[in-house]
Amino acid sequence: MKNRKSNIFRWVVFIIVAFIINFPVISTISASLKSAAEISRSPGLFVSEPTLQNFAVILEVTERLNIFAYLQNSLMASLIGSILPIMLCFPLSYAVARRGYGTNVIFPTVVNLRAMPLIIFAIPLYMMYQTLGLLDTPLGLGLVLAVVNLPLALLLLVNAINDVPYELDEAARMDGARIFTILIKIVFPICLPALATVFIFSFITAWNEFLFGLMLTTTKAVPMTVGASFFFSSGGGGVQWGVAAAVIVVASLPPVVLGILMYKHISRSMTAGAVKG
Repeated sequence: MKNRKSNIFRWVVFIIVAFIINFPVISTISASLKSAAEISRSPGLFVSEPTLQNFAVILEVTERLNIFAYLQNSLMASLIGSILPIMLCFPLSYAVARRGYGTNVIFPTVVNLRAMPLIIFAIPLYMMYQTLGLLDTPLGLGLVLAVVNLPLALLLLVNAINDVPYELDEAARMDGARIFTILIKIVFPICLPALATVFIFSFITAWNEFLFGLMLTTTKAVPMTVGASFFFSSGGGGVQWGVAAAVIVVASLPPVVLGILMYKHISRSMTAGAVKG
């Protein structure tokens, strides 16, 4: 009886905490299912007359607003910004972890770059991109996002490779394997959970980036974070809260779905010691 009461109490506390933490999400989803009249009349969480009209509004392609183009631009830029850091940092992490290269200068310098406010790089990046013709392109935005994700990728992958037993490298060398073979056939499969974690965190960071999306794009490569703001007052007469909530829900779906699908890989990475304090 005492154990049953204890379990009930735990569940009650869990539900209350989960509701408090997810209240902004629940409130946004609720608003997205309400008409403008119902939001004005009853701004609470309860939806008396659910409607998908807000979603129909944002999915309608016009000359000024195109949510599918924004989603495509964000997807392209986020994939570049999450895959490129892995390609660059994986061999570099092996050199740092196994040979000690850059442990005194390169490694701490790259990791500490993430602590700097990104606005510092705004003006030099804009001038450089203007010269190179990379303004308003998914490639240009993706390259910037890749640089933003480099410190996290390097830190996680160095820790992951440090957890791989060095004896495996020695055994492979005794069999005549070269560094590239060891890296691809031995270290890579063991580090897959950490690589998946880097990809997920990098993708979410790139998807949610607003500053560089606003600064480096104008029309052709506008990402979802910037494009979503165009819907807030698309019909005039102030902010349309239902439409704004609907576009926020749609913009949040890709990283949420990715996180849910790849949750097991994140758990394995953390339990394997790829993320250390």
